[in-house]
Parts: sequence; C-alpha cells; structure tokens
Amino acid sequence: MSVAAVAIGRNEGARLIACLESLAGQVERIIYVDSGSTDGSVAAAWARGAEVVELDTDTPFTAARARNAGFARLMEGGPPPTHVQFLDGDCVLQPGWIETAAAFLDATPKAAVACGRRRERHPEASIYNRLIDTEWNTPVGEARACGGDAMIRTAAFQAVGGFDPALIAGEEPELCVRLRAAGWRIWRLDAEMTLHDAAMTRFGQWWQRARRAGHAYAEGAALHGGPPERHGVRELTRIVAWGMVLPVLTLLGLIVSPWAGLLLLAWPAQVLRLRLRGEPWAQALALTLITLPQGLGVLTYLYRRLTRARARLIEYK
Repeated sequence: MSVAAVAIGRNEGARLIACLESLAGQVERIIYVDSGSTDGSVAAAWARGAEVVELDTDTPFTAARARNAGFARLMEGGPPPTHVQFLDGDCVLQPGWIETAAAFLDATPKAAVACGRRRERHPEASIYNRLIDTEWNTPVGEARACGGDAMIRTAAFQAVGGFDPALIAGEEPELCVRLRAAGWRIWRLDAEMTLHDAAMTRFGQWWQRARRAGHAYAEGAALHGGPPERHGVRELTRIVAWGMVLPVLTLLGLIVSPWAGLLLLAWPAQVLRLRLRGEPWAQALALTLITLPQGLGVLTYLYRRLTRARARLIEYK
C-alpha cells in the first residue's frame, strides 16, 4: 500500500502553506497543481517540498482539470501509488486520516473512494461558515458521492478516466456516478478528515457559491439525469419549482391582481415546515432562499449551453 497526495489551489496564501505542511510526512509524494496564482503560491509549494504543476493559462481553469493534471504527474516516474488523497488548497489534513482511509480501502476491495468528516475551521466567524459546516456533515456509511477532499483508489480512478475536466463544479459527484456504474462503491467513514477554510463572511459570497451549485445540478442532470441514476434531477426539480417558477408566477400574477402576492407566503410556510422537521431556523431559511441564486445558476448553464459559450468558473472568494 502506498499513498500520494494531490493538492490544488489558486491564490490560497497562508491556507495553502498550512495544507502542504499538514501533508508532510504522511504521504510518499505531494503534487501541488496551481491555477494561475499571483500570490507566491508556487514558490511556497516548492519551498515545502511539493512537486508543482502549473496549468496552462490558455485553457480555462477547473478543479477537475487541476486534479487530473496532478494525478497524471503521479503516474510519471516510478510505480504509481495505490491510493491518492485529493485535497483542496484551503484545507488542512487531520492527523490519522491517511492511515484510517488507506486501511479501509485495503480491506474493502470494491471501495473506490473513502471520505470522512470535513469541518469548517472557523464556523464562529459567520453564519455562512456555520451553514457550510452543517452541509459537510453527511451521513456515515455507503454514499452516492464524495467532495473534493477524498482518498481514491488509483485503479478505480484510472478505470473511469478521472474527472471530467469540462465541469466547472460538481465534478466529484459526477465522477462517483461513473464509478458506481462501473461497480465501485463510495464510503463516508466516521473519522475526522480535513479542516476547510471557506472564509465566507459576506452575503455575496454565499450567493455566488449557491449560483455555482445551481449550475452544477443543471449540468449533472443533463449528463446523467436519465434512469436509473437520475443524477441531480431531484435537486433541479426543487430549484426550478421554488427558485424559478414560483417567483415568475408571483410577478405575472401581480400584473393581474394584487392577491397574487399571497403566493409569497409559500416561502415562510416552507421555512416553517423545515423548522418543524428539525432544521435550525438559520438552516431552514437558507435552504428556502438558496433556490433563488441556484435558479440563476441553472439559467447560466442553459444560456451557455444554448449559445455554446465557453464555461467559466463561478468563484465566491
């Protein structure tokens, strides 16, 4: 068993340094893939013993493209690692995770991916950080997808051709769709994996991140929305209903009658329904309002697809 790591980033500054230092001594090789940083990230990575891959700026940057490039470098020179730990440059690896995940994959031959608990480093800094920390807390056990931090079996990754480099978001769930279709399994372990630093303190950042998610759901449904997978269809249906159809019906209805404004009561009713289901008030409100920027993300995807415009990253920091 051997484990190497691929970290990706752009202008992560001190976060990248902390990321690379958390990997030191835990894996056999560290590849850092840089997507056009201007803050000295490349020099910082070299100084900390990482092998650096700088992406060509003529091709649009995506996290999927960066991870694939890092994996390709690992395949060069010497025997390939048995497993690869993928890590975003704004994350810090937790002690013991490498041993836990590698042992699980070694003992579970059909498991392609092992992921654990990703936590926000500063949930107290803003309501947006707290919401993200809750989002990361997915159920333990066999899962349908993983996030950007995960240990992946090299043979499985190669078998399905890696990440789709054209996707600007949602590349991890899309990879997992193909892995599961090929007979592999995805697992979320009950173990601490990484600390993530969203650094999200403004409403605009939350809005942009949600818009990116809407784009990802729309593109995921376009790729794998048919049966039996129905990937992204449930989420897309919710976004269209709450974030697109309801606002449009309300606006059109107000042209005819002011009573149409009563349709707006559907949103507080949804917040109350989620609260009664056990969601905290902030989470219930966010889950309701998030469909608005997600709807814009869906429209962004549709526009790009209809006009064949080149997809560009939707960044929040």
